[in-house]
Amino acid sequence: MVNKILARGGRACTYLAVRYLRALLLLLAVPNGVLLGWLITPFTGALVKLANSERRRAAKYLGVPAGAPLPPATPRQPGDVVTLFRDKSFKRSLRCLLMPVVMIPELIVAVAAIMGVPSAVLGTLLWWLSPGNFSLMGLDVNSWFEALTLGPLQVLVSLGLLVWVAPALARGHAKAALKLLAPSQDQLETARLSQRVEELTKSRAGAVDSHGAELRRIERDLHDGTQAQLVSLAMRIGIAKQTMAEDPEKAAKLLDDARDGAEQAMTELRGVLRTMYPPILADRGLVGAVSALAARCPLPVQLRIGELGEVPAAVEAAAYFVVAESLTNITKHSAAGHVDVQLERRGSELYLSVMDDGIGGARISDQSDLLGRGSGLHGMLHRVQAIDGHMELQSPIGGPTTVEVILPCG
Repeated sequence: MVNKILARGGRACTYLAVRYLRALLLLLAVPNGVLLGWLITPFTGALVKLANSERRRAAKYLGVPAGAPLPPATPRQPGDVVTLFRDKSFKRSLRCLLMPVVMIPELIVAVAAIMGVPSAVLGTLLWWLSPGNFSLMGLDVNSWFEALTLGPLQVLVSLGLLVWVAPALARGHAKAALKLLAPSQDQLETARLSQRVEELTKSRAGAVDSHGAELRRIERDLHDGTQAQLVSLAMRIGIAKQTMAEDPEKAAKLLDDARDGAEQAMTELRGVLRTMYPPILADRGLVGAVSALAARCPLPVQLRIGELGEVPAAVEAAAYFVVAESLTNITKHSAAGHVDVQLERRGSELYLSVMDDGIGGARISDQSDLLGRGSGLHGMLHRVQAIDGHMELQSPIGGPTTVEVILPCG
């Protein structure tokens, strides 16, 4: 019980003492800040950072979430007073200047709460060494009656400050800091919109890069595969036409080869088309397409598919490619023995999870590593972000690896 009381009161006194030191430093910096703050741009940002720091410490003391911080100070040129006084974060952080107003009373309470009992004991026992030079409760002690009366009284007052007053004062200070230095609703909305614009800008850039990479891949597949087959097919048909009159058997063999080449070209062309939008999605829907991927996977796959409802085509395609790429990566690189795929609708969002029990260590990167891992995950991320989705990868060394994707369906 005593330890709990001392810990509670000591924590409150420490909080108040640290606030006093910071307020003292702030008080020393105020004259230069007032005179030169309009000219020295880092002063603005430093004051905003101080306000955010006070809010974090106050929230930590109260054991509550700190909430959103004040947005950073608006960038400005030295001497730009107009931008300075339009900066809502700077004007809100000016409330830190109220700290020096309360620092003296708070320090007195903290010091009296901590030092009251030791000084009372020493004064009561040692006053007789120098009568009149020891004080208890602010009064000089000249007799044992005064010592035995004022000493216990000072102990009670000090314990009262330590147990009740200091914690109450510290809580009041922390609550005031959280309230006074909190950003306004307009600032929060502006910060949210700015963050949203930044996210959309990044996702748009990623979508453009992913689209360009897809076009280059399709062009390469058509040029190196289908186009080469068609050129060879045309040459064989031309040679067969020239030799048909002189050597019908050779012409027939060339036509047979041309037929095989046409079939191979059709197969490769269908493969390219599947990567653009798999026909199985149109034929069997997302559930059937994912089930087909699981059936073709050489590893055992456990499917857990809930009610999906109506899913937009772009979302279906993204989810399909995430599952397909994940199963391919797991088969090639994970050394896993089992795969778990979960697909369900959560409100207006489609939730997808692919987990394996492999060796882990997967990372998202622009280039493949020495084992050929990473670039496929990067492509998955761009494809998800292109439709304003969110993807998270957890793959510690030793496994397991989990890919979680949330796709908006609204």
